[in-house]
Amino acid sequence: MPIGNLNDDCDSSEDNSTKEGRKSKLHFVNPISVETRNETGFHKSMRICLEQIREALLHHRWQEAAEYMACYPQMLDDTTRGKHQQQRELIWRMATEILHHHHNSKMEDYNNIYERMKHSGVKHYLLICLEHSFHLLLHGQIQDAKRELSAAESWRYGKESAAQYERTKLIHAYRSLLDYIIWCDKKHAQSNTDYSDSANNKDMNNYFRQASVNLKEILKNPGIWDPFILSYVEMLEFYEDHEEAEKVLNDYAYDNAFPPNPNAHVYLYEYFKRHDAPERKLMKVLKHLQTSVPSHELMLEYSFLLLWSDKKGDVQKALGVVLDMLDYACWRSNVDVWKRLKDIVDKLQLQEDWKEVVSEKMAARKDWWPALHFTRFHTREDSRDNPQLMGVKASLTSILCPDLTLKYSAGEVINEGQTQRKKTKKTKKT
Repeated sequence: MPIGNLNDDCDSSEDNSTKEGRKSKLHFVNPISVETRNETGFHKSMRICLEQIREALLHHRWQEAAEYMACYPQMLDDTTRGKHQQQRELIWRMATEILHHHHNSKMEDYNNIYERMKHSGVKHYLLICLEHSFHLLLHGQIQDAKRELSAAESWRYGKESAAQYERTKLIHAYRSLLDYIIWCDKKHAQSNTDYSDSANNKDMNNYFRQASVNLKEILKNPGIWDPFILSYVEMLEFYEDHEEAEKVLNDYAYDNAFPPNPNAHVYLYEYFKRHDAPERKLMKVLKHLQTSVPSHELMLEYSFLLLWSDKKGDVQKALGVVLDMLDYACWRSNVDVWKRLKDIVDKLQLQEDWKEVVSEKMAARKDWWPALHFTRFHTREDSRDNPQLMGVKASLTSILCPDLTLKYSAGEVINEGQTQRKKTKKTKKT
């Protein structure tokens, strides 16, 4: 419905000046097809066809949408109007969406639409090639997907724009990722044989070199490149180039040009752990991760390393790490975290100033922690679902919140049960 009609449907009793002065906060979507004053028969047919396709898509009538879609690409031959790029992208998006959902679609259908769209204009050529390769990859046609990306790599049209440059980088990266996948297949084949195949080893080395060229270049372009970095590191580890692997992961984690990415620190930590790095090295990585994601599951390992560290101040750091974890509801009922907190407190109590340390850490939490962890509801829930958790938490209430009277104890559950039974007896007597 045109926007003007929507305005006409407003309450007629409302003052017109008020209508004009008030600016609507609703954002109207520009219609993809509207009737024009000098519309030809062809354009009217195509407009109605597009409306029918849209209606069928909205109601998931894929067969009906496919039938109308068979006619709509005639718009690509229309030279009397502008917006050719918009029409091409519209046809591309709608056609692939219909094929994704149609029960009778074949790979040949996808290939036909992708090829036609690639050669109908240049603006979306690289994106269409990339999407086509994804589809081939999903269907296990790795070599075909690689050929698609290799052809896109060599494609040039006019002066390269900034958008073209960015898409070309993606093409290079994904082509290298396919080289890595082929390398993995050959490595798996080699591991299943009892003898060394020199030809297979040579192929593996070739694919490693091909993949490395672009995967190494990725670090020169700040971004989130997780699967590409992991692929490169796996190959470097296989060839025992540990110095380069560590450098890649360090650069990915600590280069300020890259956007913040907690996964980068996770990958570096896992690499160090695989290679038996010193605990201080592990703690350095986890310290950075804790700063960005204090609720991360690896904080349990970080607190363990701090707890058993020789440095006196590390046990206090461990207390802060675990309390930060318990600030998040996702850890509220995790018995391992509460046990770790109990271990930390037990070790901390060997220090003379332990009360001051705990009080300082809990100062900002005393107003809201009891509601998060130590209410009557938590008492009932923990005693019913996890008695072990309740025992650990109950032993910590007077240490964490010494100035507060909390409703969290085994006795509270017993008293509540007795009160409930008395109420039940009175109800029966009446």
